[in-house]
Amino acid sequence: MALFFREPFVELVMAERTASVERNTLETQIKVSINLDGTGKARFDIGVPFLEHMLDQIARHGLIDLDIECKGDLHIDDHHTVEDVGITLGQAFTQAIGDKKGIVRYGHSYVPLDEALSRVVIDFSGRPGLQMHVPFTRATVGGFDVDLFQEFFQGFVNHALVTLHIDNLRGHNTHHQIETVFKAFGRALRMAIERDPRMAGQMPSTKGVL
Repeated sequence: MALFFREPFVELVMAERTASVERNTLETQIKVSINLDGTGKARFDIGVPFLEHMLDQIARHGLIDLDIECKGDLHIDDHHTVEDVGITLGQAFTQAIGDKKGIVRYGHSYVPLDEALSRVVIDFSGRPGLQMHVPFTRATVGGFDVDLFQEFFQGFVNHALVTLHIDNLRGHNTHHQIETVFKAFGRALRMAIERDPRMAGQMPSTKGVL
């Protein structure tokens, strides 16, 4: 008599990695919704067009769905809005990524755009740290103060709890320098937050916690 054994049915449910965060201060009122396993859809209502253009690079190249609204004190300048969007986006990442079990953890990318080339390396280490070396050739692009991108990334790093190294290796067009940074940032994020099937359920650290 033949015996047939049926393998136990195991349904693997992948937890949704989404978050919605609101942050309100006397300077800015921000809402961020994020899906780390999205398709790159993006909607922005921030009031700073060049920042929105760069955030779109993160969504598109990171395959992350982003929805960001901000009402800020733009009558003063863009500083509070840019910094606080970085902070709130970092908070959303922390919520969405959860305990970090099973992720790749590290990500890196080189991205060229014509004469410009940038490298971004990220570690979801649980330790905030930023090294940003971008020798901007102009102080503004379309009226946007390019120094504010340091504030954006510092805010993100402090609240996403990541180590982030940004290097513009060459370039003389400031728009190209910045765009390669944000495209590389999106690609590095995509690599780092990817679920690694060989690490399923495991913490990518010998310490057992990140």
